[in-house]
Amino acid sequence: MNTAPLIGELLPQAVTIAISPIPIIAAILMLLTPRARSVATAFLVGWVVGIAVAVVVVTLLSSLIPAGDPDASQPVAGAVKLVLGVLLVLLAVRQWRARPAPGTTATPPKWMSAIDSMTPVRAAGLAFLLAAVNPKNLMMAVAAGVTVGTSGADTGSVVWALVVFVVLASLSIAVPVVGYLVARTRVQGALGALRDWLTANNATIMAVLLLVIGVTTIGKGIGAF
Repeated sequence: MNTAPLIGELLPQAVTIAISPIPIIAAILMLLTPRARSVATAFLVGWVVGIAVAVVVVTLLSSLIPAGDPDASQPVAGAVKLVLGVLLVLLAVRQWRARPAPGTTATPPKWMSAIDSMTPVRAAGLAFLLAAVNPKNLMMAVAAGVTVGTSGADTGSVVWALVVFVVLASLSIAVPVVGYLVARTRVQGALGALRDWLTANNATIMAVLLLVIGVTTIGKGIGAF
């Protein structure tokens, strides 16, 4: 598989990670603290490293699956995608059921209350966990890694595809952080409004995204048999 088609396969997973509301909210809250520059920059670095580690590890493991005729069935890869797709659909249902009732305010995670006193090291560690260990993002990284690892693409195409994936998945954190560093006074008001909107719509956004990706992944899994 050439680089362009492979990147196209990874776009849904990268976009889903990129618009995960909770990490964006965390980054925005850090940008509204007295130590915004150091803490938010560390958060961005931890986020990029977390995504890269997760997708690279899965890609390497997936590449161990014996390669076969690309036109023949691939039951192992198909089974992995089916299981992953079902898990994503179940997670979408859970997210939808967890959305706040009309007229109520969503309760943010407890760790957000500690952001004002967070150090750069802790911010980087938090970002790494949200990127590489958080179940929703981890599933996206697994889906992307399985796609790349079983694609049969050459090393150069694999590397470029993974680089593009990590960059796209990091844009939603990079844009507000870089925007703050470049034009602090201009973006502060917009950051506050975006934070409030994401907090209110977090569950709905993720439920829709996970459902779409889950159904798509199930379809790819079925097609691999």
